[in-house]
Amino acid sequence: MEKEKIIEVRDLTKEFGDFTAVKSISFDVYKGEIFGFLGANGAGKTTAMKMLIGISKPTSGSATVSHLDVFTQADEVKKNIGYMSQKFSMYDDLTIKENITFFGGIYGLSKMQIKEKTKILLEDLNLQEVANQLVGSLPLGWKQKLAFSVALLHEPKIVFLDEPTGGVDPITRRQFWELIYAEAHKGTTIFVTTHYMDEAEYCDRVSIMVEGVIEALNTPKKLKEQFKVNSMNEVFLKIARNVE
Repeated sequence: MEKEKIIEVRDLTKEFGDFTAVKSISFDVYKGEIFGFLGANGAGKTTAMKMLIGISKPTSGSATVSHLDVFTQADEVKKNIGYMSQKFSMYDDLTIKENITFFGGIYGLSKMQIKEKTKILLEDLNLQEVANQLVGSLPLGWKQKLAFSVALLHEPKIVFLDEPTGGVDPITRRQFWELIYAEAHKGTTIFVTTHYMDEAEYCDRVSIMVEGVIEALNTPKKLKEQFKVNSMNEVFLKIARNVE
């Protein structure tokens, strides 16, 4: 049986005046897949992601996310995805419970749904005892786990994670990836950007962008075989920096 495509991108381009940040990229992402979207700073990956989540209009090309057109249905795209930004997206001056309620409202959940989801989320993260503490008092790793869980409140088919583990310690990073695996196992598609090359090893497939172009796209295993190296870090160095 053919796998369901959750993202379809064809010749997607973004220009800023004379500068082309994303140059005619094409790829597909499938249901339940953990798709790593990699590239050095300035490679164009964040610009590409912004087009896919409906907050930046493409210059040309085409793209659909959950069968919604990013050109003509950007508002619908935003409602049907989960998103966790590079900079922590919860409000430090609200409690954990208040943050969950606030974002549940944004996602259009009813009061009853928010109440039920809050109970489940607090139990899953074992945060019942601190539910009324300000989010600002939480360690960064716990903030990241909370932000990920809140991005999934409305049960989107796909969640976009922009550098989700930046600045957290290795143990917390591993725990965060366990959450990602658990969610992907339920059939949720995970689209993740990261600059940690060891995290690329955890993805089902990986694309590597260089100067606005996708230079490689395959499973980590096949990319390592293709470039005759032992790690994704070495793959990245060969592609992005032409290191032989």
